[in-house]
Amino acid sequence: MAVQRPERRAVEPPETTGSQGGRLSRPERVRLAAEILAAYAQAKWTLRSSPIADVVAGLRSSSPAPRPASPQTLEEARSLGWSVARVLAHAPGDTRCLARSLVLTRLLASRGITARLVIGARPAPDFLAHAWVEYEGEPVLDPGDGSFGRLVEL
Repeated sequence: MAVQRPERRAVEPPETTGSQGGRLSRPERVRLAAEILAAYAQAKWTLRSSPIADVVAGLRSSSPAPRPASPQTLEEARSLGWSVARVLAHAPGDTRCLARSLVLTRLLASRGITARLVIGARPAPDFLAHAWVEYEGEPVLDPGDGSFGRLVEL
């Protein structure tokens, strides 16, 4: 069985936009940071006692109807991914790729944006696993260096 390898695509920091289409206001940034930290707490708590597929389903459980795919939705997903990475960089605990991916999955689902959490692995030279999120096949979190074979998509 051939292992599919994601193409190396850098995720650039997008312009974060607020409700009026401009940069986020200070209150909007605070609300988004609080939402990110709450999703992080929820993900870490449920991951302690549930399989990852159940955790992802729970993070998506109260999602609105899916929005149609569009370039604007991709940019919104990338903007949220960038915000998640920035906020969690300052959070305590393990905030590496899986935590970021779970949090972003929650934020996207709450906005009706359908995305896939991808978990991949590289067996050699040393085993290494990586998680990232894709929207319409495009990474919205760093997909790694292209050496990770896809193991599961949730």
